[in-house]
Amino acid sequence: MDLRYPIGPFAWEGTATAEQRESWISDIAKLPSMLSDAVQGLSDDQLDLPYREGGWSIRQVVHHLADSHMNSYIRFKLALTEDNPTIKPYDEQKWAMMQDATLVNVQVSLSLIEGLHARWTAVLNAMTPSDFDRTFYHPESQKTMSLDYATGMYAWHGKHHTAHITSLRERLAI
Repeated sequence: MDLRYPIGPFAWEGTATAEQRESWISDIAKLPSMLSDAVQGLSDDQLDLPYREGGWSIRQVVHHLADSHMNSYIRFKLALTEDNPTIKPYDEQKWAMMQDATLVNVQVSLSLIEGLHARWTAVLNAMTPSDFDRTFYHPESQKTMSLDYATGMYAWHGKHHTAHITSLRERLAI
């Protein structure tokens, strides 16, 4: 198994069906409990283990999910209220090295993710099929992305990083 992609890379197959969107929204709604379960019972020393050599610690992964999904939620709101807004990229590697990602108790981000995903899921459930066609422009990748694509990608993103944690726990029997 490629430890960088324990569930494989995100695969986009074009415009999603209503059923696929429902599945993705369900995945986004379930992330807070899945992530909380994944770190349940880990000590601070275990939370500071990297999920792979050269990778982030479990603690950093949890805080990264909060950072990343906050940014995504804002991007959704911008795309739903503006015409193809240019979003602000951020340096996730540098963010993951900041003290709030390396020292703070993971419960802080678990609580943030719980509230954030409740709001995000409410927005997603209220979206119409044409809302999923709305877009934002990502200047770093120089690509215009639909909310359809972003929904699928972030559903995958949560499961991807949760699998970093669960696969490490399986490998180390912790």
